[in-house]
Amino acid sequence: MSPDHPPGLDLDRLRVLLDRERPGLVTGPLSGRLIEGGRSNLTYAVSDGTARWVVRRPPLGHVLATAHDMRREHRVISALHPTDVPVPRPVLLCEDEEVLGAPFYVMEFVDGTPYRTAEQLAPLGPERTRAAVLNLVDTLVGLHAVDPAEAGLADFGRPDGFLDRQLRRWAKQLDASRNRDLAGIDELHATLGRELPRSPSPTVVHGDYRLDNVLIGGEDDEIRAILDWEMSTLGDPLTDLGLLVMYSSPLGLPDSPVSTTAQAPGHPAPAELIERYAARSGRDVSAVAWYTAFAWFKLAVILEGIHYRYTLGQTVGRGFDRIGDLVPVFIEHGLTTLQEG
Repeated sequence: MSPDHPPGLDLDRLRVLLDRERPGLVTGPLSGRLIEGGRSNLTYAVSDGTARWVVRRPPLGHVLATAHDMRREHRVISALHPTDVPVPRPVLLCEDEEVLGAPFYVMEFVDGTPYRTAEQLAPLGPERTRAAVLNLVDTLVGLHAVDPAEAGLADFGRPDGFLDRQLRRWAKQLDASRNRDLAGIDELHATLGRELPRSPSPTVVHGDYRLDNVLIGGEDDEIRAILDWEMSTLGDPLTDLGLLVMYSSPLGLPDSPVSTTAQAPGHPAPAELIERYAARSGRDVSAVAWYTAFAWFKLAVILEGIHYRYTLGQTVGRGFDRIGDLVPVFIEHGLTTLQEG
């Protein structure tokens, strides 16, 4: 397909839907392009020559059960948009698979940069980089301060038994994508299960919170929007912190297809992020090593699922050929984090 008609996006059918459901929204012929960088759901920028929107849909081909839930993503950004949490304005949810071949939703296009690499952060300089990452922590504290009931999300998840259920869920996801031996991953899962911490009061959890899942822009490098809500739910807020800590740990891998922002000059060390979150949220973070190890495990499973889709020829975009090599690295970091506490 041409660049203006990328795989998974039928612009003619999308135009018909938007004209029917949002009359007058579109004022010219639609063009679209795949936004590179995502390794899970597909994200497209769509324009009529005047206005711009974003379309989110599941990946092509192999889709794991319970993953890629467009209704959940649309619901949570709709609920959070009236709050102080920065999210794009939702436009439309479509669950009719006849339109694009899968459920999808449309939201406003927000200007900003999702920083994925140390090289991208370099022009900001150490001081601005440090401020942006600390603001990332503060924005997470703000998300976790939202009252789920007041936001209309009281039934958005099942907080009781959240961590145990998460472990079982990701083990099931792993089994759905197993087609090679992965040394240590079963040991990591079992150890996490034996050492479950006691969760604090539940909050809205993003589930994939990191620097390249937010858009930063403006003179003050403000966070203009938090993106990629596909794994959001009600649960243990420290799972978001553990993931942020994991992504703030430099991997030192050249040409990594996974975020390398932790290696940028000025990026705060994980310990500082933990201390800032604890001070501003008032939560006990003494078990953060468990949450960080769980993040390593979860990402290993996610990357293995992406690698599996790549082996089946069901990925769109670049960089998928290197994903499989990262999985053992994440497993090893998870085991080391648990051993060192």
